[in-house]
Amino acid sequence: MTAQGGDGAAITGIGLVTPLGRDVAEVFGGLCEARSGLRRPPETHPVALDLEVAGFSPQIDPASVMPPTETRMVDRFIVLAMAAAADALSDAGLEVGRDVDPARVAVVVATGGGGLETFEHAAAARLARGRAAVSPYLLPGMLFNMATARIAIKYGIRGFSSTPVTACAAGAHAVAEAYRLIKGGEADVVVCGGTESPLHPTIAAAFGNARALARGWDDPAHASRPFDKRRNGFVLGEGAGIFVVERTGHADARGRGAYADIIGWGATTDAFHPTMPRPDGEGAAACMRMALATAGLAPSDVGYVNAHGTATKRGDVAEAAAIRAVFGDGGPAVSSIKAVTGHMLGASGAVEAAASALAVCGGLLPPTGNLADPDPECALDHVRGQARRGRVEVALSNSFAFGGHNVSLLFGRASTARQREVRLAG
Repeated sequence: MTAQGGDGAAITGIGLVTPLGRDVAEVFGGLCEARSGLRRPPETHPVALDLEVAGFSPQIDPASVMPPTETRMVDRFIVLAMAAAADALSDAGLEVGRDVDPARVAVVVATGGGGLETFEHAAAARLARGRAAVSPYLLPGMLFNMATARIAIKYGIRGFSSTPVTACAAGAHAVAEAYRLIKGGEADVVVCGGTESPLHPTIAAAFGNARALARGWDDPAHASRPFDKRRNGFVLGEGAGIFVVERTGHADARGRGAYADIIGWGATTDAFHPTMPRPDGEGAAACMRMALATAGLAPSDVGYVNAHGTATKRGDVAEAAAIRAVFGDGGPAVSSIKAVTGHMLGASGAVEAAASALAVCGGLLPPTGNLADPDPECALDHVRGQARRGRVEVALSNSFAFGGHNVSLLFGRASTARQREVRLAG
């Protein structure tokens, strides 16, 4: 069920910056313990009046991940991506130019909103003080493609580069593109993933006014409740997830093991509504079936589904219906990590892909936190209470987005000669 020979798409490096921390072992351990990374905004934070609870990632000094002369007016979404990319390349033990031809390396880093906060500050300065108040550093500091571009510049990467912008499916689209580039022979290595920094007042106000956010919870750790009867919205979070995806033969040639392989993907469009999913989950189900078809697998081959699971009333019901339509009533184990990370929008698909790959590698399935009373309309084999141990050959990760974008990714056991181990912090 995994790719054979030297043409598999092997994940040899992972970098994460999340509300649970930055170290891969710490993050995966927190997911498996259902340890919440959600908290109330500090009173001094700009979103303190607009968000009751949020997922804040660690603070990172921009000068620690890029030249100090390049840090002027750089949006946080770029800084998060640069930090995660540095960790992923270090984790893979890969140096561009030494270990791989720069022309055979690609970069695909997605975002949903890019540098909207930086743009908003510049717009406010222009309205208050006129044209001269707009910095010449605005565009390289906020454009959607600048996380991709700056990673390429820092590491001398000269192959294909792109930036998917498909809202909450963007990070998963980037991982799918990496698979396509490796399998198509267009790259030996792809640096891919997603990044998002949406914790600023205008974005918070927009989601709040749309009644999409969790509200009214005394304990912020209880606010995000995917598939639970008491769920009342998602929790906004920030972060980044970056992979080093490598052709199996290339990884073997330099003696590097992998966590897991990307073995299939699917993408569909609901064509239904700008923000709401199809109630019957038809588009999502078609997406999962497409992923299985690209991998040559049957539904019974999948042992775990990392759900999109945002904790919205309609979204969870539609996804549960789609999962049942594909896998039947006795389907695979299912969980959503958004209960403890919040919803990182364009970064969520990449971070959840990492959780899925690590679940395959480590044989440990993270539970859905706060799932005290499952909604009967979301009937599935939920992993709840504690992590579930057991060998899993194939995991599927779902990402669905405003605009009707659906992406499903499949992960299988690593086809490299050596395999990485998952060590949990503590």
